[in-house]
Amino acid sequence: MTESIRRSGEHEYEGPEDPYSQQHVHSAPVNPEWPPPPPYEPAAATVTAPGAEPARQRTRGPIALLAAVAIVAAAVGGGTAYAFQELTGKDTVASAGTTTAVVPASKRGDVAAIASAVSPSVVEIQATLDNGSSTGSGVVITSGGEIVTNNHVVSGASSIKVRTSDGKGYIADVVGTDSSKDLALIKLRGASGLSAAALGDSSDVKVGDSVVAIGSPEGLTGTVTSGIVSALDRDVTVSTDESQGQNQGQGDGGQWPFQFGGRQFNGDTGSSTTTYKAIQTDASLNPGNSGGALIDASGRVIGINSAMYSSSSQASSSSDAGSVGLGFAIPVNTVKSDLAKLRSGSTS
Repeated sequence: MTESIRRSGEHEYEGPEDPYSQQHVHSAPVNPEWPPPPPYEPAAATVTAPGAEPARQRTRGPIALLAAVAIVAAAVGGGTAYAFQELTGKDTVASAGTTTAVVPASKRGDVAAIASAVSPSVVEIQATLDNGSSTGSGVVITSGGEIVTNNHVVSGASSIKVRTSDGKGYIADVVGTDSSKDLALIKLRGASGLSAAALGDSSDVKVGDSVVAIGSPEGLTGTVTSGIVSALDRDVTVSTDESQGQNQGQGDGGQWPFQFGGRQFNGDTGSSTTTYKAIQTDASLNPGNSGGALIDASGRVIGINSAMYSSSSQASSSSDAGSVGLGFAIPVNTVKSDLAKLRSGSTS
């Protein structure tokens, strides 16, 4: 292109009135690397000016684009990170969204505000078993219907039905299970646009922090209770035997036997067990809360409720029934580290 422009310039001034140009054309070949200077400057300016301007525009373009991207990223903050997690299926991105509070700073710790924000992300789970049914809860982690719950809520289930907070019903399939951590991932059929929970950082949790629990105790969907974190890193031992919970009243509302402090609660855990570090809370938990959300003051999920002591299974007096303020939750960081395994379809 540069060569053709220069040749046209040379012919433009060729003629008897331009002896220099005439002599140049006949005495020496045109050299595109070292062309002779044009007869006067306007012609040279006309050739070079158009090429210079686009170069400056191309230089500014990427800078302006990067600036625009930076502004948008700053505006959406942690929401972008969580959306990226949902699209890619990578649990490592979830931790990037932990700085985003679900409730406004002015409403931090407000149980009503937390319940309003997070309840749409907690579902009721009804699992049909060979000898009855199991009732539990689950936490929506993607808008497409991925739900985290306890393994003991869905283990051995021939069919699973899920009801969201707005009353819609879905059929769910088990994607993956991890009995060593009492976790399971299920996926709703034909679901979209669900409200996904914000996953927090359980390493930041401290004894005395306010917490809110949401679940479906005794099938009462969307029940909200509150309390504090009463201890951390409690060794909780649960059964990994698929039939153990069914034999110990799981069909009667989701009671799950576990060991803590050298004692067994809610029945015999059997010989096949696993132990994990749990968050202890005094928020009222009852059968059916299993798999539900334990939430911090900013509305972020910090744990999956998994075990609770209920004296009703060991005492005949009705006055002894119900929660006694001893519940345990699987830390959400354990959940996030296990997501890739669950999504891969592992059934350990």
